[in-house]
Amino acid sequence: MEAGEGVVRYQAQGGQALLTIDRPKARNALSPEVLRELMAALDRAEAEAAVRVVVLTGAGEKAFCAGGDLGQMGGEGGFLATHEGRRAYGRLLLRLQDVRKPTVARVNGHALAGGLGLVLACDLAVAAGHAELGTPEIDVGLFPMMMMALLQRHVGRKRALEMVLTGERMPAREALALGLLNRVVPAGELDTAVAALAGKLAGKSQAVLALGRRAFFTAEDMPLPAALEYLSSQLSLNVLAEDAAEGVTAFIEKRPPKWNDR
Repeated sequence: MEAGEGVVRYQAQGGQALLTIDRPKARNALSPEVLRELMAALDRAEAEAAVRVVVLTGAGEKAFCAGGDLGQMGGEGGFLATHEGRRAYGRLLLRLQDVRKPTVARVNGHALAGGLGLVLACDLAVAAGHAELGTPEIDVGLFPMMMMALLQRHVGRKRALEMVLTGERMPAREALALGLLNRVVPAGELDTAVAALAGKLAGKSQAVLALGRRAFFTAEDMPLPAALEYLSSQLSLNVLAEDAAEGVTAFIEKRPPKWNDR
């Protein structure tokens, strides 16, 4: 099933929902329309039972997403309306983590500024070898204020500061070594690598994945004692799940589990 209208294309096939930012001439920049349509597409993917994994990408081969649309910075409706529009980007980052299905960024080209934030908000990320990642906002007199919250959670203090203060781009291989990506492959192998990774996720219990992802993000900012206490409660919930019983039984019986996603 494919929807081609607007600036975000939605295609559901084989258990995967492919969300494509379709503004190649603007390097798939994040306009207000893109933000709204990505939120709607995530809601749709979450609601469709056949979808087990969400894949996010950009149209073309040059850019995954170049970040905010500088041509629309002024906005309409006054300062407060423009500020509220910027907050929509933060809501999208949170939504990518809050959606009940695992997310994979298919980084087909450069992921810069807010575009890098989208990569970091996805659970996993696979990039083409020619892609570059970075936070070049400083070069136009801006600072990567919002996506910086995710960058701080992915890399150490010195490297994060170097990225945001210098604005230098890094090749995909360097981003992989830094922990910003999970895989880097030649451009011709990108779809195969993304499909393989998404297929692994699709083959897991969706109920347990949803419980585990929520626990991961909730515990991330907790002090260690509180995190351990919280995670022990989540483990108690986990072991009561039908799929936990099925998984243990299948292991003992030496057969593949048959998930009911409950």
